[in-house]
Amino acid sequence: MTTTRTQADPRPRLHLGVFYTGVGPQLIWTDPSTPSHTAVETFVDIARTLERGLFDAFFLGEGLRVRENRGRVFDLDVAGRPDAVTQLSALAAVTERIGLVATQNTTYNYPADLARRLASLDLLSEGRAGWNIVTTDNAWTGANFRHGGWLEHERRYDRATRFVEVAKELWASWDPDAVATDGRAGAWSAPGAVRSVAHDDDLVRLRATATVPGSRQGRPVLFQAGDSDGGRELAARHADVVFSSHTAYDKAVAYAEDLRLRLARYGRSPDALRILPGTSVVLGDTAAEAEEKARWVRNEQVNGVRALAYLEQYWGTDLSGYDPDGPLPDIEPDAGELDPSRGTLAIELRSGKAALIRKWREHAAERGLSITELVREVSAGHASFVGTPSSVADTWAHYVRTRAVDGFNILPHLLPASVTDIVDRLVPELQERGVYRTAYEGTTLRDHLDLPPVTA
Repeated sequence: MTTTRTQADPRPRLHLGVFYTGVGPQLIWTDPSTPSHTAVETFVDIARTLERGLFDAFFLGEGLRVRENRGRVFDLDVAGRPDAVTQLSALAAVTERIGLVATQNTTYNYPADLARRLASLDLLSEGRAGWNIVTTDNAWTGANFRHGGWLEHERRYDRATRFVEVAKELWASWDPDAVATDGRAGAWSAPGAVRSVAHDDDLVRLRATATVPGSRQGRPVLFQAGDSDGGRELAARHADVVFSSHTAYDKAVAYAEDLRLRLARYGRSPDALRILPGTSVVLGDTAAEAEEKARWVRNEQVNGVRALAYLEQYWGTDLSGYDPDGPLPDIEPDAGELDPSRGTLAIELRSGKAALIRKWREHAAERGLSITELVREVSAGHASFVGTPSSVADTWAHYVRTRAVDGFNILPHLLPASVTDIVDRLVPELQERGVYRTAYEGTTLRDHLDLPPVTA
């Protein structure tokens, strides 16, 4: 086993969430067993199943614009899902314990308005709300908003940091006992118990008074995807939970060590932050069955049409005339930048695509890969953990016992099957190993995550 500098945790607790993205190829909506991805009943059923599995939280992704490809709506993506805060407010009424986390953008929202909406969800759910903090700098999304693509790429984390700081000030601006509990008090709130917040710089400008008191957990739990340097700094400074893409053990350890060093620089303890890498899971009765299922999942996620659309971003031209089961296009890519019109699709390079395409061609020629086969290899979405419930539980127990991670945020590939599989088959194995709760021990999301009380 790899030697690391992590310290064994004598009382490990694995935390789990499910991240419902709603767009992209991750969810296989074409399978006959899949329910509607826009019907409220689907989300109610999933949330209740997760609550039965004692999950910490249910996350909804955000889509501020319907995705496109080459200027046209990309009609293989699910579209039509309601706003996350609205949808989670509905789920708050039909669940009792599970945390409800909304992905919300700091680039195209206003601090006072978003802080109010998130505080409202937190109050209505009795302390179960969370905010997954994301940034967007592309003009394509910005075209839906008054400012358009107004924020330069490198400044998005500056804006996010100031936005979060102001939101936290607003949430802390009501004293815990601000609201009168007795009609004889003579006033709804005690004098000075509610304070105004002001901020004025080039990225955030407001003068506001919060209209919603704090919840049982004080304020919404803050989640942040922190892989870049700017993201890691924002997470270390403000987040309660951080996502990463590092599911390979050594990379997970290195990421955790780096983040905990950054926490120390802000005077925060290692236990002030939970690390939950995003991951996908494919389970089978045997290792061979799990591998076969994982191949089926990947083939369904990346079909020929999706593969051509993926390459069109890099070639910068229409490739619909090419056979997705044939070799890579024999034309040279357009000299311009990568096509940003798909919006949320992960694009690793903003320049240098010619070198990347040469590398793909060499790899495809060496392996005899078609367009579809290549894209299945090079695009994101591969299952991180594939095996029997017992083998995956062993692996996860090792990760959490050595503090490489504090848990995982799961991206389901098939609903409801992949969620019920985890709840009914993997959760009991984790409980048997003593790394997963057997009952909720608190009522708030902060309780579930075993986070320290809010101090700022």
